[in-house]
Amino acid sequence: MTGSRDAALEARTEGTSPDGHQRGQGHGQGHEHERGHEQGHGRELDRLDAYLEALWDGAELPGAPAAPGGRDAEGPLVRWALDRLRGLPREPRETFRREVGGLLREFRGRRCPWNAAALRLLDDTYTFVATGPRLHDDWAYDVRAVMHRAVDDPRGRLRLDGDRRNDARDTWPAYPFDPPPASGFRARLHPLDADAAVGALAVMAEEWQAEPAPVRTRPDRDRILADARTLLDRYGPDARYWTNATAAAAAPPDFVGAGLAGTRTHGFVTGEYVNGLDLFDDLGVIAVGADEVGVFWSFGAC
Repeated sequence: MTGSRDAALEARTEGTSPDGHQRGQGHGQGHEHERGHEQGHGRELDRLDAYLEALWDGAELPGAPAAPGGRDAEGPLVRWALDRLRGLPREPRETFRREVGGLLREFRGRRCPWNAAALRLLDDTYTFVATGPRLHDDWAYDVRAVMHRAVDDPRGRLRLDGDRRNDARDTWPAYPFDPPPASGFRARLHPLDADAAVGALAVMAEEWQAEPAPVRTRPDRDRILADARTLLDRYGPDARYWTNATAAAAAPPDFVGAGLAGTRTHGFVTGEYVNGLDLFDDLGVIAVGADEVGVFWSFGAC
């Protein structure tokens, strides 16, 4: 789904960093077995995911018997999804697309607890959630690659990206991001401890304007925090966290207590007015693990 600009960026980001330190193949071996296990058992799931996403996007594709796995599908999750798909009437088209979107969401949530936590926490707000490989000692190169959609999730897990097909990306490939060069990341970011990172991720479940129920007041507050912790646990016990929130420059902020609205940040989003949408706020958390980087971002728009 990435264009020529993204391909060019990928070539750049996978080169050596200015200090000459590209991470060697020996780095990140701790998760190789897990990734191999997920990939080995998930290729059919990945193909079905891509097929359902294409239908959701409006592509004219053959019916369920021709879907990945077809009538000889293996695995209960694939069989369940194809049975559901067969029961969906193809007309009217918009209704079919909406139903496929709901099926895809449930299919992704059933694939693994990480996906389910991401969907519960962040699928109802304007957010970006994606993970990419850690290839450089200077992880800013890897984060830029994730923002440009130049790399895939190493474990084939969920990406939340409502702008993946936005035609604004023809002009601004990283839209809605406008990230600085890798050398400029540290000037816009502050470190977070793990608890503060969980809080920052949790408040991304809120709206930037007119939030009727801040996380701190919700009866499922503990569940929201648990989902945020599940998402960050993926990056390992030694992961480091960074945010663009200016309050983190002085001390670990209480994001949950303060709420999302009014959070001041160093912006990573474009200032361009695109397709009638003005981006006015953003809050991000970057997780840096031994072999993966995670990017979690909330956008305020009007």
